[in-house]
Amino acid sequence: MVGRVYWLAGVRVSSVCPNDAGASAVVLASDAGGFESDGGADGLIHLQVTNSKQDKDKNYRILHFTHRPPCIPIELIEFMKTTRKAVFCFLYILSCCLFSVPVSAQKKTDFVTKIQRLFTDKFDDSTGKPNFLIYPTLAYTPETKTEVGIANALLFYANNDRRNRLSEINTFYFYTAEKQYGVWFDHAIYGNEEKWFLLGKGKYQYFPIKYYGIGIGAPKAGYAVVEHSSIQLRERVLRKIYRNIYLGAEFDFQKIYNVSFTGIDPVNYAFPLGAEGTRNVGVGLGVVYDSRKNVLNARKGVFAELAFLNYSPTLGSSNSFRSTQLDYRQYAKGLRKDQVLAWQAAAVFNSGNVPFNQLALMGGDNMMRGYYLGRFRDKNMLAAQVEYRVLPFPFSSRFGTAAFLSTATVAPSVKTISSSPFKVAGGVGARYLIFKSKDIFVRFDVAFTSEGSGYYFYIGESF
Repeated sequence: MVGRVYWLAGVRVSSVCPNDAGASAVVLASDAGGFESDGGADGLIHLQVTNSKQDKDKNYRILHFTHRPPCIPIELIEFMKTTRKAVFCFLYILSCCLFSVPVSAQKKTDFVTKIQRLFTDKFDDSTGKPNFLIYPTLAYTPETKTEVGIANALLFYANNDRRNRLSEINTFYFYTAEKQYGVWFDHAIYGNEEKWFLLGKGKYQYFPIKYYGIGIGAPKAGYAVVEHSSIQLRERVLRKIYRNIYLGAEFDFQKIYNVSFTGIDPVNYAFPLGAEGTRNVGVGLGVVYDSRKNVLNARKGVFAELAFLNYSPTLGSSNSFRSTQLDYRQYAKGLRKDQVLAWQAAAVFNSGNVPFNQLALMGGDNMMRGYYLGRFRDKNMLAAQVEYRVLPFPFSSRFGTAAFLSTATVAPSVKTISSSPFKVAGGVGARYLIFKSKDIFVRFDVAFTSEGSGYYFYIGESF
């Protein structure tokens, strides 16, 4: 009877394969890498323990003896453990939100009503007064696996005047099955008469990633795991110059530290620029056109941004480089009233000594779904995607669907980007209207690429 060492319920045990009698046992395990048994019976079992240092003979008492013909793969046990913990945390946060309402409200509502109030009718847009939302989140991506968190949003109009555009300030705290954690912050704030527009984001996170190398030809096998912590602050201070057109200054601060590459040969491996950690500060100019009314689920309008940032040692940067970024998104009515045709084109052009973490990254839950974020990275990138959304179905008030197709490439220079091969990704998704008063959907997307598939579960559309 040959067994394998597993982790189960937080205790290191050996869940063995079936023996000749068709039974299996779970026994205590030491620091051994494996074992062999001369038989099995309830009580004591004699095992030959194999260790990298020496061989030992020890007696182990069987914890339980049960018929279980198939072996349980260690990957499945690990997934069950992390997913179970994540779901438990999500349910705990959900219960805290559900039962944190005042006592007087509890007397008037039952459990179902609390669920409806939490996820549908909390946003009151009729008075123009600020609204504060708080809700648990549950997500899944190839980068994070199962992710749980808690998010809150402050929604308001400048001067409480509904003639102004709705402003949003959001924070998000998360923990993932890959032991990643952090806090994100983003905002879109419009001043009175929309004369000023503040658009920015910030984040602190510990977020180990897979690093495949640089270039469109980076192989999928042999990636390195990069453990690191990071801080980013990106802010745009814009002034309206004509209707929905804003012009102003842009600022970007990015720092990664406590960086370590594992799973590679440190002698023969060519570490990328920034492998020891970097701190870069960029300033520049930006032009933004934004006629959208709902950022998380735009049904019509255009968003476009052209930004230029200069990162220089005189500003405190570790590296000297320049970055030009273009993002264009448009939304139009589909074949029916509740259908949307959306498309996006994006480009990133970098020059100079760009660290690996600030290269253009292909993949993720927004553009090129199906590819791991950063599966391909280089100084320059071209990308485009189109998506058709049914929000919701004609026969339902909450359920909908979407189909999407995208293509992108990366290259070391602008001259070579046209000859660089383009990757293609596409897929379908389901939608559920979770915040009815704000027209916000939960999405579950399944994306396919030439390298496999990816699954995404998120609140809000991808773009």
